[in-house]
Amino acid sequence: MNHSVQELDRRVQETGSWVPPLTKEISRVVIGQQGLVQGLLIGLLSNGHVLLEGVPGLAKTLTVKTLSSCIDASFQRLQFTPDLLPADLVGTLIYNPKESVFTTRKGPLFANLILADEINRAPAKVQSALLEAMQERHVTISDETFPLPDPFLVLATQNPLEQEGTYPLPEAQLDRFMLKIVVGYPTRKEERQILDAMATSSPRLHVERLVSKEQILRARDVVNEIYVDEKVKDYIVDLVWATREPAVYKLKLDGLIRYGASPRATIFLTLAAKAHAFLHGRGYVTPHDVKSVGLDVLRHRVAVSYEAEADSITSEEVIGRIFEGLPVP
Repeated sequence: MNHSVQELDRRVQETGSWVPPLTKEISRVVIGQQGLVQGLLIGLLSNGHVLLEGVPGLAKTLTVKTLSSCIDASFQRLQFTPDLLPADLVGTLIYNPKESVFTTRKGPLFANLILADEINRAPAKVQSALLEAMQERHVTISDETFPLPDPFLVLATQNPLEQEGTYPLPEAQLDRFMLKIVVGYPTRKEERQILDAMATSSPRLHVERLVSKEQILRARDVVNEIYVDEKVKDYIVDLVWATREPAVYKLKLDGLIRYGASPRATIFLTLAAKAHAFLHGRGYVTPHDVKSVGLDVLRHRVAVSYEAEADSITSEEVIGRIFEGLPVP
């Protein structure tokens, strides 16, 4: 470790000075949903894409748009529909008859923040095009490859599969999302505040730009340096391994897991825990950081068996049992 923990604490608080004003500015428009806002900031700080799931009307799109309005970066909203084509995302070649040449017209994917709205309504070819962008941070148009801007972050929303006209995302694409955040209903008190703020034909949704791209990139550099103790690293590996071989850890999950989390989960769990520590002004990761982000990192990477589904046991319940059963360092 190049810096002492005390020095890292100081650097975290210095480079993260924009976090409290940003969350306060977002809260002027988005009432409640602190977990959602924190998840989006974790994705922003750790360069990880975020998937938001919830029924319509829970401010998923509003939260992403408000966050993007607070950041001095390019933003594009893509409304996913069954008739969407890959070229509508990445761009295409346009023929110029006057000069008899093809020119490249880049698509809306060439932006810093991408809101992929209702992502699970689009066909497989569109998902494949987005998959390349999310994983490789570049896209291919004809025979030429173009890098995407930095930072590049996909913030996707989807409706639950029970909703009309939705399709399950491929497992390979789900695995590219660092976090899957399930957005719930607000509390009664929050809903009363929403009524007061939004029950008008012209609600005030203007926010100030508070954060630059350079500040985010500097914060990411500090997040990468946040200290993770060897025991915490072992704890993270044990958590992921317990999703694959629960019997080794004496967890009574026989027959409940179809397949466990991939090594990408180990990487993302560590990065997300670092970002969580950064948001709380610390230069080191605690087991509490790991637990705080663990469900969002793992819920879409652990597939339960048909027997578990028959007993109405979800991946969230399985992950909860793993966290309860493993000793905390």
